[in-house]
Amino acid sequence: MKKDSWIPIIFILTFILAFVFGAISNLVSNMNALLLGILLIVIILIGIIFDMIGVAVLSCEESTFHAKASRKITGSKECVQLIKKANRTSSICNDVIGDICGIVSGSISASLVVLLYDTPLVAILLTAIVSAFTVGGKAIGKKIAIDHCEDITFIVGKLLSKTTVKKRKKSN
Repeated sequence: MKKDSWIPIIFILTFILAFVFGAISNLVSNMNALLLGILLIVIILIGIIFDMIGVAVLSCEESTFHAKASRKITGSKECVQLIKKANRTSSICNDVIGDICGIVSGSISASLVVLLYDTPLVAILLTAIVSAFTVGGKAIGKKIAIDHCEDITFIVGKLLSKTTVKKRKKSN
């Protein structure tokens, strides 16, 4: 059985990302309500987008991108790697980033409640709204991700091809 050496890396990555997101959330908790509301929407959207990426990669066929890679289409090699490591990709996108965004959006919601009105009704209402947008957005995103998995994966592959450091070929 192959050793899952990436699991401790996921643990450390999650801790670091949660710490950073939590620190940002804590720093902005003293912002005005409008800025907190905008930040809340951005965090929810990040969670939805990464959830879509995780589902799209799980839904793709590797062969499509092998054909593109053979024609040297930019980003196709990265897509093949994403799909070959679909378990890791999905875990990072859906679980690590998606879950952290859910936790941080809850924290921001709590800050908004305190800033606006510290009443149970407002807290319940805001929690319900944030939950509905998060879960509903992810449900819509998953449908889109399954229907357009190749397009989404290819966009991610292209972005990765532009941002990853290429190994230089050694000249003799």
